[in-house]
Amino acid sequence: MYNYRVGIIGATGMVGQRFITLLAEHPWFHISALAASSRSAGKTYEEAVGPRWAMTEPMPELVKQMVVIDAADIAAMKEKVDFVFCAVNMSVEETKALEEAYAKAEIPVISNNKANRHEPDVPMIVPEINADHADVIPTQRKRLGTKRGFIAVKSNCSLQSYVPPLTPLKDKYGLKAVLACTYQAISGAGKTFETMPEIVDNVIPYIGGEEEKSEVEPLKLWGHVENGLIVDADGPSITTQCLRVPVSDGHMAAVFATFERKPEIEDIKKIWKEFRGQAQELDLPSAPKQFLNYFEEQNRPQPKLDRNLEHGMAVSIGRLRPDKQYDIKFVCLSHNTLLGAAGGGVLTAELLAVKGYLD
Repeated sequence: MYNYRVGIIGATGMVGQRFITLLAEHPWFHISALAASSRSAGKTYEEAVGPRWAMTEPMPELVKQMVVIDAADIAAMKEKVDFVFCAVNMSVEETKALEEAYAKAEIPVISNNKANRHEPDVPMIVPEINADHADVIPTQRKRLGTKRGFIAVKSNCSLQSYVPPLTPLKDKYGLKAVLACTYQAISGAGKTFETMPEIVDNVIPYIGGEEEKSEVEPLKLWGHVENGLIVDADGPSITTQCLRVPVSDGHMAAVFATFERKPEIEDIKKIWKEFRGQAQELDLPSAPKQFLNYFEEQNRPQPKLDRNLEHGMAVSIGRLRPDKQYDIKFVCLSHNTLLGAAGGGVLTAELLAVKGYLD
């Protein structure tokens, strides 16, 4: 149905590695170029990564002997790709300049970086929540002076646990206030237990910039398109605390919420079970069949048991009950490098392909 040549910028990092595992056998997207810093350029991918391969599955044979291209060599990349995924570890200013340079070279960019998230003409898409935000791409193309190039971004990975369950409730009951405490896996910092020994038997109560992103970015996801730009939602009020915990993969959140009209517990469970977004309606290759999954067991969800549900692309929810200060409280879990990062990026690209933006 679709056949695109895909490049991965930042291919040697943890999210870049995750992109490779997801795209190695993708039905629409085929890895044709890998790019990284000048330190890795000119080496085979296997040489460039060396012992830093962090995935549980082995490195796919198709990338081992691919020669890594310098990410700054856009001309070389343009010969090989139809669009790129970007997961670089650079400053905001450097990332913004790099992504815009690719877009202006008429190479669409699906980014996992934060640099362009707050531009009102850059869609920050979760396909189940705000697929219509892709409608701002023509406005962005006018600003960049491009016919084909654009940038679309992923939201911060921690949002993927608590924003999806709140979305259908917000639409029906009016969401007034949210308190979310997130317990975030070490892979969110690009680490394993070998490379982050300080986390073993420990919790670190600070993740730089994470609380600010967690409180602001949902308002863009819940915003609307007006005159070709995304207008952020003016509510709810959101406050968060973000902690790094000794878990390899899977971000968990403890969520408290108050509504304009208080929902019944059983009604919420029914809404979650029936919730479907455009990803499900279009039957995109990476879309989970059941996006929101509720567990009745008191001790679920758990990262070790539930993070890989629906190939890591679903949200797991549990312990829904009334609260004394808020209307309800619950816990939820998502796989941070799958749904929250590379998997969500691939799903976004699938959506944009169906909508014709990658043609």
